[in-house]
Amino acid sequence: MARGEQADHFDVIIIGAGISGIGAAWHLQNQCPGKSYAILEAKDSFGGTWLTHDYPGIRSDSDLYTFGYRFKPWVGAPIASKAEILRYMSAVIDENDLAPHIQYRQKITAAQWSSADNVWTLDVADQDHGQTRQVTANFLWMRQGYYNHDQGYTPEWPGMADFGGEIIHPQTWPEKADLAGKRVIVIGSGATAATLVPAIADQCAHVTLLQRSPTYFFPNKNENELANRLNEIGIDEETVHRVVRQQISYDQEMMTRRCLTEPEVVKAELMAAAQDILGPDFDVETHFAPRYRPWQQRVAFLPDGDLFQGLAAGKASVVTDQIERFTATGIQLTSGAHLEADVIVTATGFNLSVLGDIPFAVDGDPVDWAQTVTYRGMMFTGAPNMAWIFGYFRASWTLRVDLVGDFVCKLLNHMDAKGVQRVETVLRDEDQAMELKPWIDADNFNPGYLMRSIHLMPRRGDKPEWQHNQDYWRERDELPLINLDGAEFRYA
Repeated sequence: MARGEQADHFDVIIIGAGISGIGAAWHLQNQCPGKSYAILEAKDSFGGTWLTHDYPGIRSDSDLYTFGYRFKPWVGAPIASKAEILRYMSAVIDENDLAPHIQYRQKITAAQWSSADNVWTLDVADQDHGQTRQVTANFLWMRQGYYNHDQGYTPEWPGMADFGGEIIHPQTWPEKADLAGKRVIVIGSGATAATLVPAIADQCAHVTLLQRSPTYFFPNKNENELANRLNEIGIDEETVHRVVRQQISYDQEMMTRRCLTEPEVVKAELMAAAQDILGPDFDVETHFAPRYRPWQQRVAFLPDGDLFQGLAAGKASVVTDQIERFTATGIQLTSGAHLEADVIVTATGFNLSVLGDIPFAVDGDPVDWAQTVTYRGMMFTGAPNMAWIFGYFRASWTLRVDLVGDFVCKLLNHMDAKGVQRVETVLRDEDQAMELKPWIDADNFNPGYLMRSIHLMPRRGDKPEWQHNQDYWRERDELPLINLDGAEFRYA
């Protein structure tokens, strides 16, 4: 089907043309030949996160050898810019002729399942033609991401209306933002703040990173020595990509295990790496020693230690304190200090979006996702013929894109072989008395955006089948071995 044609029915509909959606399309095309599919994307183009965000310096916070797809070699520095990632995705689309399957500016406003027909019916707002149409599919593959792309999260601080300057959230960065010669405060402590501060430091009169609490950072060179060596001796790109991907995955697994078995040792190593760049007189304990153990929240990578380098050179400063209120000229802190500012950037995170915030119904009954139980973070009880992708945080998001892609295609092919039209996950007899808990264990992983909205997420049980464990190194072995004829799958 050529781009722009509006077919009414598909075997599979993929929602979202970000890194996950494009990966899903490749899997369908290569592992489920003959199935018709379309990618419905609300935005004007592909890219997802990499299209939404346009703040200065935007880059990956995962290495591209593992953030990139397993089937498409990455060539370049491990940490890549937005433009480089979009070029990579464009090459995947072109090389695999995926473009004819993508329909842009198509916003899903409702999704309804009919057990009588074994079909999903989507209400789709066609933003080019100003009308709503209906599209049907046998299987729905949710790849639209995990946060609201229209509005980032900004806390409501007292006095915000009193501030005489400009308040900007990085997710909606103004095209004509002018920071030249201005005093800028960046509120936040995560990867976005760490990216922004060094990127704008040379434009501003001064930039201050204001954080309520510290984050762990890992500074290192933006290169992979193994990749450099393999390239130097003439190894082909596919082999370099596969070997380096495996090496990085192994290193990440060892680090994750160490964060659980010897967290204080890992913390000391991260603190020492920061001190080496920031200098012996810098108060690393106050500003870069979090209260939680490494990897309870994401450890942000600093390519070439750029944030620390800017702080050490005096181009930026960091303040760890609580905000009492905004004032006409800046921010009053609970310590009594006052920070002057012309521009305040609230790099304070995302608003969680559960299944794209789309109203779902099954046989006329609205779906409350908080009343469902997750099947390995991919499917949900009470939601037939549907899969979701929620990637990894301790490893690259896209590693799970590939694993879930394999699973879904295997499931679809299994359904064809059985001659069935419907599949759903159900609690087995031995699961009926299982205690249901929040979607993820807060002691295991607890970023703010997830904790604020976890009550909206599906529930988890106490068995591996009913959990999203965020452990790539376990799932890469377990997911391929799933018994699709197990009692947790019901077919019709």
